[in-house]
Amino acid sequence: MRKKEPLGAHFAKLWFAGTASALGVGLAAVATPLLIASRTSSPLVISAAQAVAWLPWLLFALPGGVLVDRVDRRKVMIAVDWARVVLMGALAFAITVGHADIAVIYAVLFLINTGEIVFRTASQAMIPAVVPRAGLERANGWLIGGVTITQNMIAGPLGAFLFVAAASIPFWANSGTYAVSAVLITMIAGSYRATPKASEPESDSVSVSAEPGRVAPRPHPLRTVWAEMAEGFAWLLRQRILRTMAVLIGLLNVTLTAAMAILVLLAKDRLHLGSVGYGLLFTVMAAGSILGSAVGDWLIKKVTATWTIRVGLLIEAALHLVLATSLNSYVVGAFLFAFGVHGALWSIVANSLRQRLTPPDMYGRVASTNLFIAAGGNCVGALLGGVVAGKFGLTAPYWVAFVVAVLVAAGTWRIFNRADVAEAYAAQPETPQPEAPQAEPSFV
Repeated sequence: MRKKEPLGAHFAKLWFAGTASALGVGLAAVATPLLIASRTSSPLVISAAQAVAWLPWLLFALPGGVLVDRVDRRKVMIAVDWARVVLMGALAFAITVGHADIAVIYAVLFLINTGEIVFRTASQAMIPAVVPRAGLERANGWLIGGVTITQNMIAGPLGAFLFVAAASIPFWANSGTYAVSAVLITMIAGSYRATPKASEPESDSVSVSAEPGRVAPRPHPLRTVWAEMAEGFAWLLRQRILRTMAVLIGLLNVTLTAAMAILVLLAKDRLHLGSVGYGLLFTVMAAGSILGSAVGDWLIKKVTATWTIRVGLLIEAALHLVLATSLNSYVVGAFLFAFGVHGALWSIVANSLRQRLTPPDMYGRVASTNLFIAAGGNCVGALLGGVVAGKFGLTAPYWVAFVVAVLVAAGTWRIFNRADVAEAYAAQPETPQPEAPQAEPSFV
């Protein structure tokens, strides 16, 4: 059996940075609605926090990708992290001294999520430059697993416990995790510009857009942000598999978010679960995601990316059918677990294919376009779920989601054929990799 090539010390730092940051984000995500609810009983004011958190993704995802393709990706991640340290620390201080009103909370939420767009896009763009090409699936699996464990499993109960101890503690902790992330990313050696300046020493930079030993030309100074966004979007439209996956995630996010938005009512009225039981449904789904992340690299190689995608679409359709028809919480839990496995595998395949196919100088724009489409689906779905359920009944969003998932699976079945997906995996030459210091330990 061939020994797997280590992912490297650079990836280890990137993984620990992302995992630490995810823990802090999870703590704040749990504490923020509790904080707002302690200051107002208005459902509109409380729910508006979600709208404020999602709004930056619609406004800045696309220009954020342009920024990531213009600057050193590592440096922009460090700058974003330190900015978030200050912002979250300021909010924690305001809570401590009793001056955190609703407007302040909204403002910090908006700015923090604006930074998250740039950070996440830059992180995805850095992965192909810090791990071997053959290790992309394994690297993405590690990243998804780390975020799932910390943000979705540990942060929930821990954030609530810390908030009860003192309302400011989860926010101080979040500020601290951003600082840890910034320090770890600072320790990653090299430059990660898509198009480095011609004046930069060749041995001191990592050109992810040029052949080894050559420096990529600088972009034309008169090119506008709009032109670069359009270039990335147009490139994605020309890629049949990536275009299909982007449209799929946007469309399926509409129905999935609509379904999940009213899951609390389904759990209460049809499954007769209390608050703990409702929370356990998400824990079970997160456990499935962890399993999918752990075995994803092996399983995708075993069954092929084609069947990973196809079976995943069938699992998504089956989940909505079960939610529409079942009154058994154990059956629902089992399918949520399977959906968690599918979600992790889908993310691994989608991210890895995008990283393999995208020209290095477009990593940021293509990743941000996918984030924009996904966020748009989430926003529409969050509104749609309540409207459809209110007009046609509690199970109506699940029936709609089932029909959409079946149509999507049928319509895309031939697109994700083995020959085309295999060709996509082999399409791009390996991106030049930065050399890691020999003394540093390898990771996994």
